[in-house]
Amino acid sequence: MPFSTYLDNMRSDCRELVEALGRYFDYVSILGTDVRATVYRADRNMSMIRDGEGECGFVIKMHSGRSFFEYSCDDIKGDKQALAEHIAASVKLSGELGEKQIEAARVQDVPMKRDFARETDFGEYTDETLLGICRELVDGMISRDEKVLNAIGMIQPYTVSKLFITKNRELSQHYGWANGYAVAIYSDGRMVEARKIEGSDKLSEVIEKARASLDGVIDLARHLATAKPIKPGIYDVITDSSITGLIAHEAFGHGVEMDQFVKDRALAKYCVGQYVASPITNMHDGAAATHSVASYFFDDDGVLAQDTQIIKDGVLVAGLSDLASATQLGTAPTGNGRRDNYRRKAYSRMTNTFFTPGTDKLEDMIASVKHGYMLFDTNNGMEDPKNWQIQCTAEYGIEIVDGKLTDNYVSPVVMSGFVPDLLKSISMISGNFKIDGAGYCGKGYKEWVRVSDGGPNLKVRVKLG
Repeated sequence: MPFSTYLDNMRSDCRELVEALGRYFDYVSILGTDVRATVYRADRNMSMIRDGEGECGFVIKMHSGRSFFEYSCDDIKGDKQALAEHIAASVKLSGELGEKQIEAARVQDVPMKRDFARETDFGEYTDETLLGICRELVDGMISRDEKVLNAIGMIQPYTVSKLFITKNRELSQHYGWANGYAVAIYSDGRMVEARKIEGSDKLSEVIEKARASLDGVIDLARHLATAKPIKPGIYDVITDSSITGLIAHEAFGHGVEMDQFVKDRALAKYCVGQYVASPITNMHDGAAATHSVASYFFDDDGVLAQDTQIIKDGVLVAGLSDLASATQLGTAPTGNGRRDNYRRKAYSRMTNTFFTPGTDKLEDMIASVKHGYMLFDTNNGMEDPKNWQIQCTAEYGIEIVDGKLTDNYVSPVVMSGFVPDLLKSISMISGNFKIDGAGYCGKGYKEWVRVSDGGPNLKVRVKLG
């Protein structure tokens, strides 16, 4: 599937508007977006195809030498000089805001012209084929166990086209991603939901993995139906890659988004250069750091994708910034400027966030635990960046006794504590690596963007409840 024809035809309009706005501002950029998304879904009773979270429009970002301004619109056709005058008149600072301005460096506009693309196989599948696969997943789960009350098969492909233009830069990018879901609603004394989610930029891989996951989904449902609550306490814990990623995302994700540094809302601001984790711990974030759902070629500020090391050998070494926060703090932007959509502001946001592998073997990690749990599958999490407290929920845990996994499942499991205490307790890190990207991350209660996280298995000591 090619880059958006609509955006391709708008290149000259963008250049003209940048030139017209250049009379009023030191720096002007235009981001054009054309995102197409479709949801294919089936369950026991129905099947459907609907639009996903698509968008198409423009956002103009301007810098006056001291302040950033943004203006969004559906279209920029027409008289560019009149539009430039209207935009300039609409973004004037009030007196009160003018007094609160933070002195900022001049925005750099390094010349570059590049067109980026990552190929997908989405065009090889018809709507009916994908909907049929969803029904196949549903029938496969229902036929495996009579206690499956309902099942959901879902495939969500989306494609992204973005155009970014300034006086000296003209960038475009085109890529896609797809997630596949197999969900069983199961009842055996109590009702539970078990799921498996796969992701790739190749639909063929998503479909193959979803088909192969059905036995595992039903087996998990059977165990969850008989799982017991956990006895609260402090335990040795082994994390699967999903829970490792949840720790990375909540513990040192939001807390190092540097727009929070500007607002003095993150304790991490005062800990750069300090030990915040075990010396065997290393953590990265970046759209270029690995290949997953948040792997783009440039961010919504036109900064090329990067690989940022956040923790190096236990020391906090860097944060994540968008153009505005980097300009205000006098640092180089890290390519983490992201928007919910073109109508929303750009913030410093995580992309692919993960711990790097170590040298331990998973079987040795489990064998080292006298009594504890191995935790699986992210449910949700939250963080208080100002006080560095986190709360993370795993779908389930399996009890470890005398170095062996038992058949005793507990669900759900809540992990909580002070971030440095948790990270400094890391004593073993496996050599394997997996990263998943099936969900969204909000900034506060809104501003949703797609993210991935993961890594190896960790051994930690933490409070569970």
